[in-house]
Amino acid sequence: MSMSNALKFYIDGAWVAPATDATLEVINPATEAPYAAIALGTEADVNRAVAAARAAFPDWAARPVAERIAAAKRLLAVYMARYEEMAQAISAEMGAPITWAREAQAYAGQGHLEATIAAAERFEWETMRGPTRILREPVGVCALITPWNWPMNQIMCKVAPALIAGCTVVLKPSEIAPMSGVLFAEMIDAAGLPPGVFNMVNGTGPDVGQVMSGHPDVDMVSFTGSTRAGVIVARTAAETVKRVAQELGGKSPNIVLPDADFAKAVREGTIGVMNNTGQSCDAPTRMLVPAARMAEAMAIAAEAAAGVVVGDPAEEATTMGPLVSALQFEKVQRLIAAGLAEGATLACGGLGKPEGRATGYFVKPTVFGNVTNDMTIAREEIFGPVLSIIGYQTVEEAIAIANDTPYGLAAYLQGEDLAQIRAVARRLRAGSVYVNGPDWDLFAPFGGYKQSGNGREYADWAIHDFTEIKGVVGWG
Repeated sequence: MSMSNALKFYIDGAWVAPATDATLEVINPATEAPYAAIALGTEADVNRAVAAARAAFPDWAARPVAERIAAAKRLLAVYMARYEEMAQAISAEMGAPITWAREAQAYAGQGHLEATIAAAERFEWETMRGPTRILREPVGVCALITPWNWPMNQIMCKVAPALIAGCTVVLKPSEIAPMSGVLFAEMIDAAGLPPGVFNMVNGTGPDVGQVMSGHPDVDMVSFTGSTRAGVIVARTAAETVKRVAQELGGKSPNIVLPDADFAKAVREGTIGVMNNTGQSCDAPTRMLVPAARMAEAMAIAAEAAAGVVVGDPAEEATTMGPLVSALQFEKVQRLIAAGLAEGATLACGGLGKPEGRATGYFVKPTVFGNVTNDMTIAREEIFGPVLSIIGYQTVEEAIAIANDTPYGLAAYLQGEDLAQIRAVARRLRAGSVYVNGPDWDLFAPFGGYKQSGNGREYADWAIHDFTEIKGVVGWG
């Protein structure tokens, strides 16, 4: 990746100089030291990018879908050729252990692109319903605002379906982890899309994201991030009645049913919270166990957490890197302190940095037991490697606790009785329910109920969200 491109924006098929010379240092969270800088965009840059996308839209939308799929396949070839660079970029910008960066973070970009291509090839773009022809047409110019915690996952599961649907886009990656986005724009450039179809402007939420959300020439905004920021995006977009798709926060329950393989369920559930240093919106952060087995659950979880290797992200053996930023470190410390103050039992971890990790935003894998669902650590999204274990008396009570949250992104179920699992799954108010640690399904819908957002991502679900529906009555 060219570091000089980080000081430019990708607009109308070229790397261009920003309107102003404001820059932001990119910090490596493992060293706390800056290692790159990006340009910060302003309204002028957004206007230029949106104008390019608007001009490119009619031609791109009119092209046969096979041609747009072919462009996506070219992008996939470029992505695979620069795959290791992508893994290294993500590891440096957000502190992801290199093995995790390769196998999960960079893989997400590949997986979503492959799944979206496959879904597009069998998508019903036009159908007849009686005398009416139903057409699925591109929404138009789409503003895509993505987060730092799964940079390539979120960039690809917006950009790929939007482009294949015939939309043109302006992307704003997170300014905290922006280097993967710069590399992605280089890949788009190498794939040879028509100028203006894809544009990228770096910058902050207020200076770039909000301007995009309110822009009169933007037809849709797709945002992934915090619920707080999502509310601002939606409010800003409302003035121009544009479509808004959002994937926001979560506080996902993980119900260990009475008949589950208890040790396995607790161990895997604990690791599920520690992966990505706990910085996943769908992490299973509230573990619900039969109350009588609380002490046992705490012991198993503490043992699992002790096996997490916190260390240098560049080392293959590391399984947990630092949090992404000083701000994130302070937030996680504040919430661990709240857990202690409110009387939860600390099973392992706690305040401060792990032994021998004075530099870097490293935190201890932390497990709290005897948590009640009214405690701060059970209500707030911590976005760190902190597990709350909550006891329940009956399965009815477990369902009530699981649903007692403003969020509804994911829920997890562990158990042996499939009939019971299916019955419980139907009653959980969440967009995804994961049964007994399944493999990742890139064709399953992804998105939330309640304050976890609206709209769905992944494969054909995402293509649907980037299309308008037109009925031509009397076609036949």
